[in-house]
Amino acid sequence: MTQSLPDTPKRRRTLQGEQTRQAVLRIAVDIASAEGLEGLSLGRLASELGRSKSGLFAHFGSMEELQLATVDTAYEIFQNEVIDLAVSGKSGLVGLWSLCNTWLSYMERRVFRGGCFFAGAAAEFDSRPGSIRDKVAEIMSNWLGLLTNLIHEAQELGEIEPNIDASQLAFEINAFGLGANWAFQLYNDPKAIHWAKAAMLQRLQSVVTSNSSSLLT
Repeated sequence: MTQSLPDTPKRRRTLQGEQTRQAVLRIAVDIASAEGLEGLSLGRLASELGRSKSGLFAHFGSMEELQLATVDTAYEIFQNEVIDLAVSGKSGLVGLWSLCNTWLSYMERRVFRGGCFFAGAAAEFDSRPGSIRDKVAEIMSNWLGLLTNLIHEAQELGEIEPNIDASQLAFEINAFGLGANWAFQLYNDPKAIHWAKAAMLQRLQSVVTSNSSSLLT
């Protein structure tokens, strides 16, 4: 039988500190999605949370630490809202098409205040070397890798034609999604989501095998 840890004043302070840190980071990802990671400041966060700036300083040793923690938190949310929902128990073409739909739904539902967090962060830091760019690039590479792996799975299952370049197809699907996020955020036009879904569907229909088109529902 697993025993719970004793409820001590020190443990309560640790839990409260972690709860405060998570509350700060949840506000931080919304600000950063709309105004960029450079738009973050402890003063702004303190104002939004109704706390003192000095009280928040203890949770982050530097602005870069805050930014990196914000990126990590955004990825946890993205993992929960998109990847886990889409591919849990699914593989191949079914998993790929589910991922496309869940990704577009996440944009349409405005999980982040300013749209897709990583679309914004990638544009903000794509030409700025450093640890934040490296972190964002790693996450985006993992995302493209997930798309590519699902395409490879679909090819192994006989669902997508074997001569299709999986990396190229993953690049195209990602480009459709980024375009949808841009138009949806800039013009507040819900048709952008529907256009991107139609483009993804048309592209996948052009590469699936004859007995697999029914999986794109």
